[in-house]
Amino acid sequence: MKAAILSIGTELLFGQITNTNTVYLSRRLNMLGYDVMYHYTVGDNPDRVKEIVELALEDCDLVITTGGLGPTQDDLTKEMVCQVMGDELVMMDEVMEEISAYFEKLGRPMTDNNRKQALVPSRAKVFINGEGSAPGFALEKDGKYVICMPGPPREMTCMFEDSVMPYLQSMSEDVIYYRMLRAFGIGESDLETRLMDLIDAQTDPTLATYAKEGECSLRIASKRRDLSEAKAAVDDMIEKVDERVGEYIYSYDDEELVQVVCRKLMERGLTLSSAESCTGGRFAAAVTDIPGVSAIFDRGLVTYSNEAKMEELGVKRETLEKYGAVSEQTALEMAEGLKRVSGSDVCVSVTGIAGPGGATDTKPVGLVYIGLVYGDKKLCRRIQTGDDSRQWNRQYSLLSMLDMINRNVLS
Repeated sequence: MKAAILSIGTELLFGQITNTNTVYLSRRLNMLGYDVMYHYTVGDNPDRVKEIVELALEDCDLVITTGGLGPTQDDLTKEMVCQVMGDELVMMDEVMEEISAYFEKLGRPMTDNNRKQALVPSRAKVFINGEGSAPGFALEKDGKYVICMPGPPREMTCMFEDSVMPYLQSMSEDVIYYRMLRAFGIGESDLETRLMDLIDAQTDPTLATYAKEGECSLRIASKRRDLSEAKAAVDDMIEKVDERVGEYIYSYDDEELVQVVCRKLMERGLTLSSAESCTGGRFAAAVTDIPGVSAIFDRGLVTYSNEAKMEELGVKRETLEKYGAVSEQTALEMAEGLKRVSGSDVCVSVTGIAGPGGATDTKPVGLVYIGLVYGDKKLCRRIQTGDDSRQWNRQYSLLSMLDMINRNVLS
């Protein structure tokens, strides 16, 4: 089934907010087996909204809209969709009750214009908003579907997961089962090359590669009448993928690398501390985003200056003068010093040149050293990203720190 996504809101056209809804919906629809053919963005103009919905339905079976369902005068998505789909708005008491309950929960009075949100198309399948006041709905005509959801990402995501996704799944007799594999240390082109024979021969299951901020993902999906058959087909393909690139795969369940590392550390009861220079605390911030990590994460030190490295971690002045702050020797002394002051089982350090300045003839931007102390292991990894982007280098350094722990401590 072909689909189009229509984002409604003048603020999107002006670039005042980032349109994360389209990214989210494209991924989810793709996972469900829908082919997303078009992305449209239109301002709060009723005529243009109607025009784009009509245009999208000429080539697509499904149009999903976000935005324009609020209580104000410029929220006219429902009205325009009704005109296209040959329906009319009616007041639904059960929807009004849900909206009233929402405002009672907030302890705020409901203004008269919020009553407008209880007007929905007469033939609609209504979706209650678990995070806001504006309901969504699905409307069908002659085998064509329009689904309207609110614009705020939290409201839209909640509605899609709780109501819209089951509705879309019910429209197909087949079931789709997929696994998302995550890999680090291999580029997307290299990943695709190693799997090319499987990709070229694919019918079902299907394979698709994706690149994301220094790492890769691989989606393996099967569409069958029976769920157990789909699972078996995907699992069989995973075995074939493992034979080729298993050394790079860190998750088979679409987990972030920081989630995987922290989960394994918690399962094994291994404590962790970090000492960071070029990443400026990014590692500690990522780790402490994980619920329950206080059980194993002791401390994160940002020793940015040479003085901090000496005072906090005991890095020798001679080491800094002879080899420099960005060196294997300094990275190892940072990790060893961290071990002394924290006593943690796993101590990781990082020092590098994030850029865009600070480079020399022998130490270019993107040169990073990662130190690791674990038991009798004292390791250092040298990275050269070849990139001048400060944010990219810091992010890749973070992933490399996590990867080093995953490979040398948790594998």
